[in-house]
Amino acid sequence: MKNNKIVYLAVATALGSLSTTAHSAGFQLAETSATGLGRAFAGEAAMADNASAQFRNPALLSYLADTQVSAGGIYVNPNVDIDGTNTNTSGKKTTTSTDDVAHDAVIPNFYFSHQLDDRLTAGIALATNFGMETDLGNDFTGTQFGNEAAVTTFEINPNLAWKATDQLRIGAGIRYVLGEGSIGAKSSKDSQLPPPGPLAGSTVPAHSTLKYMEGDDRAWGWQLGAVYDLNDKHRVGINYRSEVNLTLDGHAEGLTYNINPNGSGSPLSDTHYSGSMDLTLPATAELSSLHQLTEQWAIHTSINWTEWSSFDKLEADIPSLSNNPQMVKVENWEDNYRFAIGTTYQWDQQLTLRSGIAYDTSAVSDKNRTLTIPETDRTWLSLGAGYKMTPQLTLDAAFTYVFAKDAPVKEPREGIESDKSGSAFGGTFEGETTGNVWLVGVQASYRF
Repeated sequence: MKNNKIVYLAVATALGSLSTTAHSAGFQLAETSATGLGRAFAGEAAMADNASAQFRNPALLSYLADTQVSAGGIYVNPNVDIDGTNTNTSGKKTTTSTDDVAHDAVIPNFYFSHQLDDRLTAGIALATNFGMETDLGNDFTGTQFGNEAAVTTFEINPNLAWKATDQLRIGAGIRYVLGEGSIGAKSSKDSQLPPPGPLAGSTVPAHSTLKYMEGDDRAWGWQLGAVYDLNDKHRVGINYRSEVNLTLDGHAEGLTYNINPNGSGSPLSDTHYSGSMDLTLPATAELSSLHQLTEQWAIHTSINWTEWSSFDKLEADIPSLSNNPQMVKVENWEDNYRFAIGTTYQWDQQLTLRSGIAYDTSAVSDKNRTLTIPETDRTWLSLGAGYKMTPQLTLDAAFTYVFAKDAPVKEPREGIESDKSGSAFGGTFEGETTGNVWLVGVQASYRF
């Protein structure tokens, strides 16, 4: 495994916890600032409130004067439950459930911008927009299809913006992404190894590791953005962030890797096998607008696209095994869209009020939804405020409630052969996922 631990420790010490919980589509995180959270991240590619704007569109740096710093964090409290019926290999049905499968998290951020001259502005962003962690627990009788999954990323993102004309601004940035991930599955009941092979009928105790893999990597990406002022009251912005291809280098363990193609081996050994797993962080694009309707009141909108179709499968490359590569999980995700509209009201010279609503479409169909990532549609309702403490210092706070649509989940999934092997170690599952998410964000911005 590549030794990134020193880097991760340094980053975590500087910014706080990097444990993240996805509640936008897939394992994407929209939570880049408390300012944006207050309007449900509507208009992010067109609004230059503070230095945090560069993470969603580097061209927005050209609206920021002097030197500015912005830092904060967003606390995420997800409540995701799964309820359903387990059918064992003899046809007996029992009810099973697990609560709070997604963990609480704090998502930190730090942004810096500096105006070089009348045309050029530079900045750097330290943040993340991909992460998740789920754990189904040992009491749930569906862990044979997956009992845990985690993705943690951190991004160092230097940016540069150029004011091409009084109306057009262009920006670009380099993305250096540090990522680590894991995925696993355990038997949910005492089971016997299925035929063929000399080990057929051997007992596999409940909670035995069927498969587990973890690894980490570092990779590069980029972003491009542009902003155009139609006039002094209307603006549009567009941004594109490239995909980032991680090869998570680490180890694999579990019964799946211990059994040889001829059915022999030591199924419950704790042998670790060196290997890797490719993980693509998808490309994204955003089109936003800002409309200043009156001196006090503005509305803003966003349409976001994420290329989740690039997340089609997880496959382990384990050179020491003869049956290589090893299928970890077929995903079959789809591109998704997010629609948001928000409003800003300038109460007085010190106080700014924000609100917004957004709809986030699921990255999976009902057929391809899995227990480890129970992905579904979401609706956001947000409120926020900013208060200018001094001419240099502004404090922001925001609150959001996310409704997750109730959605069916069934494993093994129809037509996916690799799912079926898990059924021998606890049966099949059919049920429903339900949930909601609370978010609270704070942020401080200072202009030198």
